[in-house]
Amino acid sequence: MMENQFSSQLLDNAVDELAKLPGVGRKTALRLALHLLRQTPEAVDTFAQAVTHLRHDVKYCQVCHNISDTEVCPICADTRRDPHTICVVENIRDVMAVENTQQYNGRYHVLGGVISPMDGIGPADLAIDSLIQRVMAGDINEVILALSPTMEGDTTNFYISRKLAPYPVRLSVIARGISVGDELEYTDEVTLGRAILNRTVLQANPITP
Repeated sequence: MMENQFSSQLLDNAVDELAKLPGVGRKTALRLALHLLRQTPEAVDTFAQAVTHLRHDVKYCQVCHNISDTEVCPICADTRRDPHTICVVENIRDVMAVENTQQYNGRYHVLGGVISPMDGIGPADLAIDSLIQRVMAGDINEVILALSPTMEGDTTNFYISRKLAPYPVRLSVIARGISVGDELEYTDEVTLGRAILNRTVLQANPITP
């Protein structure tokens, strides 16, 4: 079946490019293109310039590899944050997710992915060496591994733990368990088992003989 052809080649080109975005099909791309046509030229120019500047001008923090407008990101430059704790995450979206919890006040290290032999991604393709160098430099008390609980995430956790074994640093993994609001009967066995093993003590009452 042939793809839809529009009366304007310019519109067709715009739809083709918008459809390359993740999660955007041709119908959605057409709606977006027509929406842009209804905007003022100034508004469209501002949108286009924002995307262009994003691609050409965004930087990656020299310390943690998070995106930044400067050589060192605001998180690493913030003297109020704990410089002795590093939270290791897979990508920039994970930094945002942890920050949204407002429960962490340390610094980050963005790997840029996880070890995945099936996808041809090995340790050399990730920012693991720079993590080791940060620990080697000293002054790091704890490294928190906050990777997704997948086979690839666990493989990466294991690799990093082996690399950090020679250094006097506490290594921890974020707790895994049941999401708030989930029913036990619908929880898979692995998640439920981990939740039981990593259970939290509510109250330690003395045991009477």
